Amino acid sequence: INSNGEIIVSTQKNIDVRDPIPLEEFDASKWGSNYYQIGKFYGFFKTDHLSVIAPITSDMETKGYVAIHYSMTNLYQSRSSILFIMQVIFLLCYAATSLLLWAYSHYIRKPLARIMKGASEYAGGNLAYKIDVTSDDEMGYLAKTLNYMSDELNKNGEYQRKFIANVSHDFRSPLTSIKGYVTAMLDGTIPPEETKHYLGIVSQETGRLARLVQNMLDITKLESGEVKGTPQNYDIWSTVTDVVLSDERRIEDGKIDIQGLGPTGTMVYADPDFIHQVVYNIVDNAIKFTPPDGVIKFDIQQENDMVRVTIENTGDGIAPDALPFVFERFYKEDRSRGLNTRGSGLGLHICKVLITLSGGQIKAESEMGKWCRFTFTLPAGKTE
Repeated sequence: INSNGEIIVSTQKNIDVRDPIPLEEFDASKWGSNYYQIGKFYGFFKTDHLSVIAPITSDMETKGYVAIHYSMTNLYQSRSSILFIMQVIFLLCYAATSLLLWAYSHYIRKPLARIMKGASEYAGGNLAYKIDVTSDDEMGYLAKTLNYMSDELNKNGEYQRKFIANVSHDFRSPLTSIKGYVTAMLDGTIPPEETKHYLGIVSQETGRLARLVQNMLDITKLESGEVKGTPQNYDIWSTVTDVVLSDERRIEDGKIDIQGLGPTGTMVYADPDFIHQVVYNIVDNAIKFTPPDGVIKFDIQQENDMVRVTIENTGDGIAPDALPFVFERFYKEDRSRGLNTRGSGLGLHICKVLITLSGGQIKAESEMGKWCRFTFTLPAGKTE
Protein backbone atom coordinates (compact mmCIF):
# COMPACT_ATOMS: atom_id res chain seq x y z
CA ILE A 1 0.00 0.00 0.00
CA ASN A 2 1.49 3.30 -1.01
CA SER A 3 1.29 6.49 1.02
CA ASN A 4 -1.91 7.47 -0.83
CA GLY A 5 -3.77 4.40 0.45
CA GLU A 6 -3.63 2.43 -2.80
CA ILE A 7 -2.75 -1.26 -3.12
CA ILE A 8 0.14 -1.62 -5.51
CA VAL A 9 1.25 -5.22 -4.78
CA SER A 10 -0.92 -8.12 -3.67
CA THR A 11 -0.32 -11.87 -3.27
CA GLN A 12 -4.01 -12.44 -3.99
CA LYS A 13 -4.44 -10.39 -7.20
CA ASN A 14 -2.28 -9.33 -10.07
CA ILE A 15 -2.13 -5.57 -9.86
CA ASP A 16 -0.52 -3.26 -12.34
CA VAL A 17 1.62 -0.70 -10.57
CA ARG A 18 0.23 1.90 -12.96
CA ASP A 19 -3.32 0.93 -12.02
CA PRO A 20 -3.36 0.53 -8.22
CA ILE A 21 -6.51 -0.37 -6.26
CA PRO A 22 -7.60 2.51 -4.05
CA LEU A 23 -8.86 1.78 -0.53
CA GLU A 24 -11.82 3.93 0.41
CA GLU A 25 -11.33 6.04 3.52
CA PHE A 26 -7.94 4.45 4.25
CA ASP A 27 -6.34 6.27 7.14
CA ALA A 28 -3.43 4.50 8.85
CA SER A 29 -3.44 7.02 11.67
CA LYS A 30 -6.76 5.61 12.91
CA TRP A 31 -5.14 2.27 13.57
CA GLY A 32 -3.39 3.75 16.54
CA SER A 33 -0.72 1.65 18.20
CA ASN A 34 -2.45 -1.69 17.67
CA TYR A 35 -1.60 -2.07 13.99
CA TYR A 36 -4.36 -4.65 13.62
CA GLN A 37 -8.13 -4.82 13.17
CA ILE A 38 -10.87 -7.22 12.16
CA GLY A 39 -13.09 -6.44 9.21
CA LYS A 40 -13.27 -6.40 5.41
CA PHE A 41 -10.26 -4.06 5.16
CA TYR A 42 -11.99 -1.11 3.58
CA GLY A 43 -14.15 -3.29 1.32
CA PHE A 44 -11.22 -5.20 -0.20
CA PHE A 45 -12.55 -8.53 1.16
CA LYS A 46 -16.06 -9.91 1.14
CA THR A 47 -15.61 -11.61 4.52
CA ASP A 48 -13.99 -10.58 7.76
CA HIS A 49 -10.24 -10.88 8.00
CA LEU A 50 -7.71 -10.22 10.68
CA SER A 51 -5.51 -7.52 9.23
CA VAL A 52 -2.12 -6.40 10.54
CA ILE A 53 -0.45 -3.30 9.09
CA ALA A 54 3.11 -2.07 9.42
CA PRO A 55 4.45 1.23 8.03
CA ILE A 56 7.47 1.46 5.75
CA THR A 57 9.50 4.53 6.62
CA SER A 58 12.60 6.23 5.26
CA ASP A 59 14.21 9.46 6.53
CA MET A 60 11.43 9.80 9.10
CA GLU A 61 8.86 9.75 6.29
CA THR A 62 6.23 7.07 5.69
CA LYS A 63 6.63 5.72 2.19
CA GLY A 64 3.85 3.14 2.42
CA TYR A 65 2.49 0.18 4.30
CA VAL A 66 2.60 -3.63 4.34
CA ALA A 67 -0.62 -5.33 5.36
CA ILE A 68 -1.04 -9.04 6.14
CA HIS A 69 -4.50 -10.60 6.27
CA TYR A 70 -5.88 -13.91 7.58
CA SER A 71 -9.43 -15.08 7.08
CA MET A 72 -11.41 -15.12 10.29
CA THR A 73 -13.21 -18.25 9.08
CA ASN A 74 -9.90 -20.09 8.85
CA LEU A 75 -8.85 -18.60 12.16
CA TYR A 76 -12.00 -19.83 13.84
CA GLN A 77 -11.47 -23.26 12.33
CA SER A 78 -7.87 -23.27 13.57
CA ARG A 79 -9.08 -22.14 16.98
CA SER A 80 -11.66 -24.93 17.03
CA SER A 81 -8.99 -27.45 16.10
CA ILE A 82 -6.71 -26.15 18.82
CA LEU A 83 -9.55 -26.15 21.34
CA PHE A 84 -10.45 -29.71 20.32
CA ILE A 85 -6.84 -30.80 20.77
CA MET A 86 -6.75 -29.06 24.14
CA GLN A 87 -9.99 -30.76 25.16
CA VAL A 88 -8.62 -34.14 24.12
CA ILE A 89 -5.42 -33.44 26.03
CA PHE A 90 -7.47 -32.37 29.04
CA LEU A 91 -9.59 -35.52 28.87
CA LEU A 92 -6.48 -37.66 28.53
CA CYS A 93 -4.90 -35.88 31.46
CA TYR A 94 -8.11 -36.28 33.44
CA ALA A 95 -8.27 -39.98 32.58
CA ALA A 96 -4.59 -40.44 33.43
CA THR A 97 -5.06 -38.60 36.72
CA SER A 98 -8.14 -40.66 37.51
CA LEU A 99 -6.21 -43.84 36.70
CA LEU A 100 -3.35 -42.73 38.92
CA LEU A 101 -5.76 -41.90 41.72
CA TRP A 102 -7.43 -45.30 41.33
CA ALA A 103 -4.07 -47.04 41.28
CA TYR A 104 -2.99 -45.07 44.35
CA SER A 105 -6.21 -45.96 46.15
CA HIS A 106 -6.15 -49.63 45.09
CA TYR A 107 -2.44 -50.36 45.43
CA ILE A 108 -1.29 -47.93 48.11
CA ARG A 109 -4.01 -46.29 50.21
CA LYS A 110 -6.25 -49.31 50.81
CA PRO A 111 -3.39 -51.80 51.42
CA LEU A 112 -1.69 -49.25 53.65
CA ALA A 113 -4.94 -48.76 55.57
CA ARG A 114 -5.22 -52.55 56.04
CA ILE A 115 -1.60 -52.72 57.18
CA MET A 116 -2.16 -49.86 59.63
CA LYS A 117 -5.28 -51.66 60.88
CA GLY A 118 -3.22 -54.82 61.35
CA ALA A 119 -0.48 -52.93 63.18
CA SER A 120 -3.11 -51.43 65.45
CA GLU A 121 -4.57 -54.88 66.14
CA TYR A 122 -1.13 -56.28 66.93
CA ALA A 123 -0.40 -53.36 69.22
CA GLY A 124 -3.68 -54.14 71.00
CA GLY A 125 -2.63 -57.76 71.52
CA ASN A 126 -4.75 -59.38 68.78
CA LEU A 127 -1.98 -61.45 67.20
CA ALA A 128 -4.52 -63.71 65.45
CA TYR A 129 -5.51 -60.85 63.10
CA LYS A 130 -4.53 -61.41 59.46
CA ILE A 131 -3.74 -58.52 57.11
CA ASP A 132 -5.68 -59.13 53.87
CA VAL A 133 -3.10 -57.91 51.35
CA THR A 134 -2.00 -60.52 48.80
CA SER A 135 -0.33 -58.44 46.10
CA ASP A 136 3.19 -59.20 44.89
CA ASP A 137 4.53 -55.68 45.40
CA GLU A 138 6.19 -54.02 48.38
CA MET A 139 2.85 -53.66 50.19
CA GLY A 140 2.16 -57.37 49.81
CA TYR A 141 5.65 -58.20 51.01
CA LEU A 142 5.20 -55.92 54.04
CA ALA A 143 1.81 -57.51 54.82
CA LYS A 144 3.27 -61.03 54.54
CA THR A 145 6.14 -60.02 56.79
CA LEU A 146 3.79 -58.59 59.40
CA ASN A 147 1.54 -61.67 59.19
CA TYR A 148 4.60 -63.89 59.65
CA MET A 149 5.73 -61.73 62.56
CA SER A 150 2.32 -62.01 64.24
CA ASP A 151 2.32 -65.80 63.73
CA GLU A 152 5.76 -66.08 65.28
CA LEU A 153 4.80 -63.81 68.17
CA ASN A 154 1.61 -65.82 68.63
CA LYS A 155 3.58 -69.07 68.59
CA ASN A 156 6.07 -67.59 71.01
CA GLY A 157 3.25 -66.54 73.30
CA GLU A 158 1.72 -69.99 73.04
CA TYR A 159 5.11 -71.51 73.73
CA GLN A 160 5.53 -69.32 76.80
CA ARG A 161 2.13 -70.40 78.09
CA LYS A 162 2.99 -74.06 77.44
CA PHE A 163 6.40 -73.53 78.94
CA ILE A 164 4.97 -72.12 82.16
CA ALA A 165 2.30 -74.84 82.32
CA ASN A 166 4.78 -77.66 81.68
CA VAL A 167 7.44 -76.31 83.99
CA SER A 168 4.84 -75.79 86.72
CA HIS A 169 3.59 -79.35 86.28
CA ASP A 170 7.06 -80.91 86.10
CA PHE A 171 8.24 -79.00 89.15
CA ARG A 172 5.06 -79.52 91.13
CA SER A 173 5.13 -83.31 90.97
CA PRO A 174 8.64 -83.92 92.42
CA LEU A 175 8.31 -81.01 94.84
CA THR A 176 5.04 -82.46 96.14
CA SER A 177 6.71 -85.84 96.57
CA ILE A 178 9.73 -84.33 98.31
CA LYS A 179 7.55 -82.26 100.62
CA GLY A 180 5.30 -85.23 101.41
CA TYR A 181 8.15 -87.60 102.26
CA VAL A 182 10.08 -85.01 104.28
CA THR A 183 6.96 -84.03 106.22
CA ALA A 184 6.14 -87.68 106.86
CA MET A 185 9.66 -88.32 108.18
CA LEU A 186 9.53 -85.23 110.40
CA ASP A 187 6.15 -85.99 111.96
CA GLY A 188 6.97 -89.68 112.46
CA THR A 189 4.54 -91.06 109.89
CA ILE A 190 7.50 -92.82 108.27
CA PRO A 191 9.32 -95.01 110.80
CA PRO A 192 13.04 -94.30 111.33
CA GLU A 193 14.01 -97.68 109.90
CA GLU A 194 12.40 -96.72 106.55
CA THR A 195 13.91 -93.24 106.42
CA LYS A 196 16.84 -94.31 104.27
CA HIS A 197 14.51 -95.78 101.63
CA TYR A 198 12.43 -92.65 101.39
CA LEU A 199 15.48 -90.40 101.46
CA GLY A 200 16.59 -92.32 98.36
CA ILE A 201 13.27 -91.42 96.70
CA VAL A 202 13.75 -87.78 97.71
CA SER A 203 17.25 -87.91 96.22
CA GLN A 204 15.86 -89.29 92.95
CA GLU A 205 13.22 -86.55 92.76
CA THR A 206 15.84 -83.91 93.53
CA GLY A 207 18.02 -85.29 90.76
CA ARG A 208 15.05 -85.16 88.43
CA LEU A 209 14.56 -81.48 89.26
CA ALA A 210 18.26 -80.80 88.73
CA ARG A 211 18.19 -82.53 85.33
CA LEU A 212 15.12 -80.55 84.29
CA VAL A 213 16.76 -77.26 85.26
CA GLN A 214 19.99 -78.25 83.51
CA ASN A 215 18.12 -79.23 80.33
CA MET A 216 16.31 -75.90 80.32
CA LEU A 217 19.60 -74.05 80.75
CA ASP A 218 21.22 -76.11 77.99
CA ILE A 219 18.40 -75.36 75.53
CA THR A 220 18.52 -71.65 76.34
CA LYS A 221 22.28 -71.51 75.76
CA LEU A 222 22.11 -73.58 72.57
CA GLU A 223 19.28 -71.61 70.98
CA SER A 224 20.76 -68.25 71.95
CA GLY A 225 24.10 -69.18 70.38
CA GLU A 226 26.02 -68.97 73.66
CA VAL A 227 27.34 -72.51 73.18
CA LYS A 228 29.50 -73.04 70.12
CA GLY A 229 30.50 -76.54 69.15
CA THR A 230 34.07 -77.50 68.33
CA PRO A 231 33.82 -79.84 65.33
CA GLN A 232 36.58 -82.36 64.77
CA ASN A 233 37.20 -85.62 62.95
CA TYR A 234 36.49 -88.65 65.10
CA ASP A 235 35.09 -92.18 64.97
CA ILE A 236 31.31 -92.14 65.52
CA TRP A 237 31.39 -95.82 66.51
CA SER A 238 33.47 -94.93 69.57
CA THR A 239 30.69 -92.63 70.82
CA VAL A 240 27.97 -95.25 70.27
CA THR A 241 30.07 -97.96 71.97
CA ASP A 242 30.86 -95.73 74.95
CA VAL A 243 27.17 -94.94 75.49
CA VAL A 244 26.14 -98.61 75.24
CA LEU A 245 28.90 -99.72 77.65
CA SER A 246 27.93 -97.03 80.15
CA ASP A 247 24.39 -98.47 80.19
CA GLU A 248 25.53 -102.10 80.24
CA ARG A 249 23.98 -102.78 83.65
CA ARG A 250 20.55 -101.50 82.61
CA ILE A 251 20.77 -103.43 79.35
CA GLU A 252 21.56 -106.65 81.17
CA ASP A 253 18.84 -106.07 83.78
CA GLY A 254 16.31 -105.51 80.98
CA LYS A 255 17.51 -108.61 79.08
CA ILE A 256 17.92 -106.48 75.95
CA ASP A 257 19.74 -107.83 72.92
CA ILE A 258 22.14 -105.31 71.33
CA GLN A 259 22.66 -105.77 67.61
CA GLY A 260 24.67 -103.99 64.94
CA LEU A 261 27.60 -102.64 66.96
CA GLY A 262 30.16 -102.64 64.18
CA PRO A 263 33.85 -102.00 63.80
CA THR A 264 35.47 -98.60 64.10
CA GLY A 265 36.40 -96.52 61.10
CA THR A 266 33.36 -94.37 60.20
CA MET A 267 34.53 -90.81 60.67
CA VAL A 268 32.31 -87.78 61.22
CA TYR A 269 33.07 -84.07 61.52
CA ALA A 270 31.17 -82.79 64.56
CA ASP A 271 31.51 -81.84 68.20
CA PRO A 272 31.99 -85.12 70.15
CA ASP A 273 30.19 -83.80 73.25
CA PHE A 274 27.17 -82.74 71.18
CA ILE A 275 26.85 -86.14 69.52
CA HIS A 276 27.48 -88.04 72.77
CA GLN A 277 24.50 -86.19 74.28
CA VAL A 278 22.33 -87.05 71.25
CA VAL A 279 23.25 -90.75 71.29
CA TYR A 280 22.82 -90.90 75.07
CA ASN A 281 19.31 -89.40 74.96
CA ILE A 282 18.13 -91.72 72.17
CA VAL A 283 19.70 -94.86 73.71
CA ASP A 284 18.31 -93.92 77.13
CA ASN A 285 14.79 -93.77 75.68
CA ALA A 286 15.36 -97.00 73.76
CA ILE A 287 16.41 -98.84 76.93
CA LYS A 288 13.43 -97.46 78.87
CA PHE A 289 10.86 -98.64 76.36
CA THR A 290 12.33 -101.85 75.04
CA PRO A 291 10.48 -104.78 76.65
CA PRO A 292 12.35 -107.74 78.21
CA ASP A 293 14.03 -109.90 75.55
CA GLY A 294 13.66 -106.98 73.15
CA VAL A 295 16.23 -105.71 70.67
CA ILE A 296 18.10 -102.45 70.12
CA LYS A 297 19.74 -102.22 66.70
CA PHE A 298 22.50 -99.85 65.59
CA ASP A 299 23.46 -99.04 62.01
CA ILE A 300 25.94 -96.49 60.67
CA GLN A 301 26.38 -95.88 56.95
CA GLN A 302 28.25 -93.24 54.99
CA GLU A 303 26.31 -91.76 52.05
CA ASN A 304 28.41 -89.38 49.96
CA ASP A 305 29.43 -86.51 52.25
CA MET A 306 27.05 -87.44 55.10
CA VAL A 307 27.00 -90.22 57.69
CA ARG A 308 23.63 -91.74 58.64
CA VAL A 309 23.21 -93.13 62.17
CA THR A 310 20.15 -95.31 62.96
CA ILE A 311 19.06 -96.48 66.41
CA GLU A 312 16.00 -98.77 66.44
CA ASN A 313 14.31 -100.59 69.32
CA THR A 314 11.44 -103.03 69.53
CA GLY A 315 8.44 -102.11 71.66
CA ASP A 316 5.12 -100.33 71.60
CA GLY A 317 6.40 -97.52 69.38
CA ILE A 318 4.97 -94.03 68.92
CA ALA A 319 1.47 -93.20 67.66
CA PRO A 320 1.41 -91.82 64.08
CA ASP A 321 -0.27 -88.57 65.15
CA ALA A 322 2.48 -88.01 67.72
CA LEU A 323 5.46 -88.49 65.41
CA PRO A 324 5.45 -84.93 63.99
CA PHE A 325 5.70 -83.48 67.50
CA VAL A 326 8.25 -85.68 69.29
CA PHE A 327 11.03 -83.10 68.83
CA GLU A 328 9.01 -80.18 70.19
CA ARG A 329 9.86 -78.69 73.57
CA PHE A 330 8.01 -80.28 76.51
CA TYR A 331 6.03 -82.60 74.23
CA LYS A 332 5.05 -85.81 75.99
CA GLU A 333 2.70 -88.37 74.53
CA ASP A 334 0.20 -89.92 76.90
CA ARG A 335 -1.40 -92.53 74.66
CA SER A 336 1.83 -94.17 73.51
CA ARG A 337 4.40 -95.67 75.83
CA GLY A 338 7.03 -94.85 73.23
CA LEU A 339 7.74 -91.64 75.14
CA ASN A 340 8.32 -91.32 78.85
CA THR A 341 5.38 -89.44 80.32
CA ARG A 342 7.41 -88.80 83.48
CA GLY A 343 10.23 -87.19 81.58
CA SER A 344 10.66 -83.48 80.97
CA GLY A 345 9.92 -83.66 77.26
CA LEU A 346 13.18 -81.86 76.53
CA GLY A 347 15.57 -84.69 75.65
CA LEU A 348 14.53 -85.16 72.02
CA HIS A 349 14.27 -81.41 71.48
CA ILE A 350 17.86 -81.08 72.68
CA CYS A 351 18.80 -83.81 70.19
CA LYS A 352 17.25 -81.87 67.33
CA VAL A 353 18.98 -78.62 68.34
CA LEU A 354 22.37 -80.34 68.64
CA ILE A 355 22.04 -82.18 65.31
CA THR A 356 20.95 -78.97 63.57
CA LEU A 357 23.93 -77.10 65.01
CA SER A 358 26.14 -79.93 63.73
CA GLY A 359 24.87 -79.50 60.17
CA GLY A 360 22.68 -82.61 60.06
CA GLN A 361 19.04 -83.67 60.32
CA ILE A 362 17.11 -85.99 62.62
CA LYS A 363 13.82 -87.83 62.19
CA ALA A 364 11.65 -90.37 64.03
CA GLU A 365 9.79 -93.33 62.54
CA SER A 366 7.63 -95.94 64.23
CA GLU A 367 5.17 -98.78 63.73
CA MET A 368 2.77 -99.10 66.62
CA GLY A 369 3.30 -102.26 68.65
CA LYS A 370 6.47 -103.23 66.77
CA TRP A 371 9.34 -100.77 66.69
CA CYS A 372 10.61 -97.21 66.97
CA ARG A 373 13.52 -95.80 64.96
CA PHE A 374 15.53 -92.59 65.25
CA THR A 375 17.83 -91.58 62.39
CA PHE A 376 20.19 -88.63 62.28
CA THR A 377 22.85 -87.50 59.83
CA LEU A 378 26.20 -85.81 60.32
CA PRO A 379 28.85 -84.42 57.98
CA ALA A 380 31.37 -87.09 57.07
CA GLY A 381 34.86 -86.71 58.45
CA LYS A 382 37.13 -84.46 56.47
CA THR A 383 40.09 -86.05 54.73
CA GLU A 384 43.44 -84.53 55.46
